[in-house]
Amino acid sequence: MNENIFFVILTISIMTFIISIISLFIVKRKQLSRYKNEINELDLEKNMIIGVPILSEISKVKELVKTDNLKGKLDYWDSTFREIKDDSIPKINDMISDAEFLIDKKDYKQAIRKIAYIEMDIMQLKKKSDKLIEEIKVITTSEERNRSLITKLKINYREIKSKFERTIKDYGEIGEYISKEFDDIDLKLKEFEDAMDCNEYVLVEKIVEDLENKIDKMKNIVEEVPSIMLTATVLLPNKIEEITTLYFRMLRDGYPLDYLNVEYNIKEIKNKINNIIEELKKLNIGDSKIELKTMLNYFDTLYNDFDKEKESKDVFKENTKKFKTKLDKITKIVKDIYLQIDDIKNTYDLTEESINKFSILNKNLEKINEDYKMLLTHGNGHTFAYSKLVSELDGLNLSLSRLQDDLDYQLRSITSMKDDETRAKEQLDAIQKLLKQSKYRLKEYKIPVIPSSYFIELKEAQDAIREVLKELDKKPIVIKILNIRVDTARDLVFKIYNKTNDMVKTVMLAEKAIVYGNRYRSMYPSINADLDIATKLFKNGQYKQAYDLSVSSLAKIDKNIEYK
Repeated sequence: MNENIFFVILTISIMTFIISIISLFIVKRKQLSRYKNEINELDLEKNMIIGVPILSEISKVKELVKTDNLKGKLDYWDSTFREIKDDSIPKINDMISDAEFLIDKKDYKQAIRKIAYIEMDIMQLKKKSDKLIEEIKVITTSEERNRSLITKLKINYREIKSKFERTIKDYGEIGEYISKEFDDIDLKLKEFEDAMDCNEYVLVEKIVEDLENKIDKMKNIVEEVPSIMLTATVLLPNKIEEITTLYFRMLRDGYPLDYLNVEYNIKEIKNKINNIIEELKKLNIGDSKIELKTMLNYFDTLYNDFDKEKESKDVFKENTKKFKTKLDKITKIVKDIYLQIDDIKNTYDLTEESINKFSILNKNLEKINEDYKMLLTHGNGHTFAYSKLVSELDGLNLSLSRLQDDLDYQLRSITSMKDDETRAKEQLDAIQKLLKQSKYRLKEYKIPVIPSSYFIELKEAQDAIREVLKELDKKPIVIKILNIRVDTARDLVFKIYNKTNDMVKTVMLAEKAIVYGNRYRSMYPSINADLDIATKLFKNGQYKQAYDLSVSSLAKIDKNIEYK
């Protein structure tokens, strides 16, 4: 049994080894095949570099060579091609052989590195070859390509020239310079034909490029110059004339407009217009459209500034009247306060800080008055623009509003003191009446015994009222202390008032309970005894205990009485 197991294990091990060897062989074979294929592909790419295209294009150029200029280029291309063919290609061939040798040796690591170098060299060589073909094709395809380009350029050129000739009046004095440029383009077109006849293909390329630039430039000039000339020679001069007339008319009417620098800016604008026209004579448009638009916008802004000045003049006159009314009103209030400040200080306990605040208010008000007078002087003397005067007046008005807020706060403080004094007197009258009512209520009900604590609290209330009277008689009155005295007196009087009412009510209830219970004395000895005790308590001033004992005793026999 053990021998069979050993035999099975041995068989499996041998089979596994054989399979591993076969798998390794297959992998190595596939790897070898892949590297061989890569080498073949690289060899194919290398051969394509020096294939027919370069030789074919160089042959075409040789047939076209008629000038030294083109012959020099041909020599350079031949030299470049020989360098590729005789130097670069053989080096790559050697590298491919080395790679094949490494693969045969199964040195795949070095082979992979060599293949990478081959790929980079082939890539660089292909770029060099493609560039060479591209340069050669510029010449070999020159005639057909440039003929096609010139045909399109001529069509565009005729359309541009035709448009110019139809609207030549719109170009003003610049039309002469545009015509000369068209003549120059005509000469260039003739120069192109002569160069083509002589196979001057290098020169042809330059001529075509020059013609493309000139025709594109002329298209832009023909489209843009009419609007530029209209703005520079008609619209802006009209604006300048209108603004100048309006400017001097407003100066005559007393508007201070120096801050706008109108005369200097108009002079600068005229110089810029002349410069733009001079540049147009050179057929240079540059940023002239933007500059001219900026000039037009400036004049529109200037109209707005003039309108603003006219409006500001009326606003300034109207606002100065309103400001003066407000200023006079506040000045009068502050003056009245200063006339009464001594009386106020004698009447109320004002702090030095409060008094200083009135002094600061007065100084600030004087400063505002001075600034206002100065502003009126500038307005009457036409020293500053009305828009600036309005802005300054708005600033003064804001300062005056802040001063008024501070003044209102100080006035509320004084008014609050007066209100507190008046309220204290009113409350004093109220609590004195309340105390009198308490005394009258005690006299109305002849209470046998009044607790000593009641008289103590009554005295405290009376003393508190006298303290209020003392505070009101003081000069100056300290409002904070007065309010405390009033609150204390009010609390004590209310306390004695409530205590008086409670005591009278309890006396009345106790007395009624004893009188009511007298009917049961003869029938119920226990009630008789309780009522005797309750009567003694009543006479001793213990009214609550007398009431409680009477009611609790009667509740036992009388269902109408409920004791709680």
